[in-house]
Amino acid sequence: MAEIGQTSGTLLAGVAGRYASALFELAQEAGQVDEVGRDLDRFDAMVGENPDLTRLLRNPVFTADEQARAVGAVLDHSGIGGLAGNFIRLVAANRRLFALPQMIRAYRELVAHAKGIVRAEVTLAASPSDAVMNDIRAALKDLAKSEVAMDVKIDPSLIGGLIVKMGSRMVDASVRTKLNSIRHSLREVR
Repeated sequence: MAEIGQTSGTLLAGVAGRYASALFELAQEAGQVDEVGRDLDRFDAMVGENPDLTRLLRNPVFTADEQARAVGAVLDHSGIGGLAGNFIRLVAANRRLFALPQMIRAYRELVAHAKGIVRAEVTLAASPSDAVMNDIRAALKDLAKSEVAMDVKIDPSLIGGLIVKMGSRMVDASVRTKLNSIRHSLREVR
C-alpha cells in the first residue's frame, strides 16, 4: 500500500502535497475524512463561482492579514469550520492561498486512493441527463474495475461526444476531434 503523500505511484508534489497529507492524516485521526472533503469542496466551489475570491487567493498584493481576515469572513459566512476551516485559515496565515486549489485536489486524491476510488475527468459538450451520467459511470466502473468518482466539465466547443481522462488514459470521442481528423485527412488527399 502506498504511503500517505503517494497516490497511484505518483508523489504529491511540493507544498500542496505536504499540506494535503497533513490534513488527511488529521482528518483520519478525527474520523472526519468525508466531512473535511465536503467542506473543502464547498470552499472550492465558492472560489470557482466568485472572481473576487479567486483574485484574493492568487494575488500577492494582499497582505497575509488581509487575506486571513477576508478568508475568515468567507468561512464564517459559509459555515465552514472544524478541520477544514482551520486548515484554510492556516493556509491563509502561512501565505499559501495561491496553492489552496492544488491542496484541495491533492486531498481528494488521497481520499480516493484510501477508498480505492478511481477519479475520472469527463468533459461533455452539454449537460447530460441523469441516465447518460449513469451510463458513463457504469462504463467507467467496468473499465476501472473499481468505484469511479467523476469530475464533469462542460465544453460546448466539443460540439458533441465526450472526452474522458482516467489516470494515464484518455479517450477523445468528441465531434470536434472527429471533424478535425476528417479535415486533416482531406488536406492530405489534395
